[in-house]
Amino acid sequence: MTSMEFNGDILSRLLEGQAMGKRVHFLEEVDSTNTYAAALAREGAEEGEVVIADRQIKGKGRIGRSWQSPAGSNLYISIILRPAIRPAVSPQITLTAGVAAAEALFEYCGRDVTLKWPNDVRIHGKKVCGILTEMRLRGGDVDFIIVGIGININMIKNDFDEDFRHVSTSLREEVGREMPRSDVAVRLLSCFDKWYRIFLDGGFHPVREKWLEYSGILGLEIHVQSGTQMQKGNVLGIDEEGALLLDDDGQTKKIISGDVLLTEGS
Repeated sequence: MTSMEFNGDILSRLLEGQAMGKRVHFLEEVDSTNTYAAALAREGAEEGEVVIADRQIKGKGRIGRSWQSPAGSNLYISIILRPAIRPAVSPQITLTAGVAAAEALFEYCGRDVTLKWPNDVRIHGKKVCGILTEMRLRGGDVDFIIVGIGININMIKNDFDEDFRHVSTSLREEVGREMPRSDVAVRLLSCFDKWYRIFLDGGFHPVREKWLEYSGILGLEIHVQSGTQMQKGNVLGIDEEGALLLDDDGQTKKIISGDVLLTEGS
């Protein structure tokens, strides 16, 4: 086995005994790991089972966007969760996953890793990781939550679609060498298990505190697109529910959902 090998047998061996990754469903190609994981969850898959693919044909991002998912380059992973939480607090799972991903990437890039609300991890201000959380209810309760995480690992600048080349990056671009995807996967799942347990045992407060430590947007003037509505203000932080707080000429605005648009140079 070389350090760059990436397949189901290797990942299962490395994750043996772990709560997250207790069973690995590895696919050479799939439409979307989230879609596949949701199908497994509907059939009774347990919390901690994960779907990992070498390539996605229809990788999903937020607000109906696609996620560039070539083979042999990156990490595309979806985690099945069955938390005993109220549906209203499920968005906090996305922020928890962001903290876990940031901590995992900190191992490689240190203080250059930051978070952008609600679901982006960035290095030197460029997106390296996105998170898409999807939930299914049963009788008004959470049946399962799928946490999809995509990390750009070994793409080089010219591999990115031209439209995203100037705003995206990869671990390889940042550290200057090819990175073992299996190591990143194991590190990510270890960090996710840690922060998921903290969230379940201690609530959102400790996650919020760590999120603020990693935040790359505190104090910045931003615009937030929510459907057809555009709001702006300086970022104060996030509240105890995970909502974004903006200061707009002395008035505090609470943003539940939206797409953060940074001003030039931010």
